[in-house]
Amino acid sequence: MTRVAIVQSNYIPWKGYFDLIAAVDQFILYDEMQFTRRDWRNRNLIKTPQGTQWLTVPVKVKGKYTQTIRETEIQDPSWAEAHWKTLCANYARAPHFREVSAVLEPLYREHYDNISDVNRRFIETICDYLGIGTTIFNSWDYSLAEGKSERLADLCRQAGATTYISGPAAREYLDETVFADLGIAVEWFDYGGYPTYPQLWGEFVHGVSIVDLLFNSGANAPEAMKYVQRKPA
Repeated sequence: MTRVAIVQSNYIPWKGYFDLIAAVDQFILYDEMQFTRRDWRNRNLIKTPQGTQWLTVPVKVKGKYTQTIRETEIQDPSWAEAHWKTLCANYARAPHFREVSAVLEPLYREHYDNISDVNRRFIETICDYLGIGTTIFNSWDYSLAEGKSERLADLCRQAGATTYISGPAAREYLDETVFADLGIAVEWFDYGGYPTYPQLWGEFVHGVSIVDLLFNSGANAPEAMKYVQRKPA
């Protein structure tokens, strides 16, 4: 049995994104899709003493958003230093700040041309820290069929999938019969039921970037997740 998920890349995604990666055998970053403004592709939330705050990577947007995520270039390279300073200012008191900084800070010192490069680099590094061994591919590693459901199903076929794991939002448009015709089952991922973990700055918030969990929990982060297994000591 081969389980596959196909999702657009996000900037420092929340814990559920990494649980989905951990729940499958192959994870395809679907960055041939159109870039969407004010979405998770180039921004995410962290916690601060004043509440949640967006960290946004500035990107170049051409025309009426006809470009793909893959084609979306970085506008201002100074974003990385600004983001790292913001993370330091808000998480320096977190129990595992020093340990996790050693993993994340080098990423903010690298050069990136586009948002897909940023996202994949951060996602792979965080997966490695969490011990997630899922193979990650780009959508352009495959040929792309026409049609929303048809393209996803054909990507699964090319990846040798027996099961496609989808986020619940796709229920509105996904045609499961297209997958069934290829002998591929569809399962819906459940993002509910997460436990809390020790978190700075007031009332607990689930939907923030994974960096919040990492700074606060370090190697214990899998205890607040559902599919990530804690690495042996």
